[in-house]
Amino acid sequence: MPIQIPNDLPAAGILQQENIFVMRKTRAETQHIRPLEIVLLNLMPTKIVTETQLSRLLGNTPLQVHLELMMVSTHRSKNTPQEHLLNFYKTFDELKDRKFDGMVITGAPVEQMPFEAVDYWPELCRIMEWSKTNVHSTFHICWGAQAGLYYHYGIQKRPLPEKLFGVYLHRADYKRAILLRGFDDEFWIPHSRHTTVERADIEAVPGLKILVSSPDAGVYAAMNKEGRQIFVTGHAEYDADTLEKEYLRDKAQGLPIHVPANYYP
Repeated sequence: MPIQIPNDLPAAGILQQENIFVMRKTRAETQHIRPLEIVLLNLMPTKIVTETQLSRLLGNTPLQVHLELMMVSTHRSKNTPQEHLLNFYKTFDELKDRKFDGMVITGAPVEQMPFEAVDYWPELCRIMEWSKTNVHSTFHICWGAQAGLYYHYGIQKRPLPEKLFGVYLHRADYKRAILLRGFDDEFWIPHSRHTTVERADIEAVPGLKILVSSPDAGVYAAMNKEGRQIFVTGHAEYDADTLEKEYLRDKAQGLPIHVPANYYP
């Protein structure tokens, strides 16, 4: 089934070239099927890349999906053209009176900062609080997962001795989870982060359940018992070349980075 996205969003052309069914807004308005209403809070600097990656996954579901793009208003993006943001994104204030079936909160390259030092942290807290009443289920990714675990449950992120960077083997801890239906017992997931959330800290919260973990990468997925808050620490949405681009970027900037684990043949 198709994903409904704005008529001129760059992701539309990319996904159509990949034979993913994209329904333009003008055509969607003539349909008589209620789509799933999903809002994507995109905190990544490379917003066009991220919105394309996540639209690709949503477009491969058997359900019709209407995607709204949200940005924070208390931070000015330096890497995405303002024209793109004005044309395709809405602020929290523009969307706060609506109800959504699902929400995705992306990661952001701010994980080495204290949460309270992030300039849009107060706004993000407002959005996460709002999600408890206006969103049926919220999917938090990487730093977004760390932010959600900290805000909702007081779980602090912890620094790693070196960046966790590569593709790692994972195993399902709770195979009966609806979220894992159709998954193999073991599967590979990309990670790219400097911080982590300890398993013991999650297990200490009665309302949380660990779904997937890795001996090398730690906890990958956790969920509250109602299934309304999902936290994933890796990047299943990454393109095949995303880790390579990050590796070459960090090398060019002289940052300490190792070759992504289990990535190159």
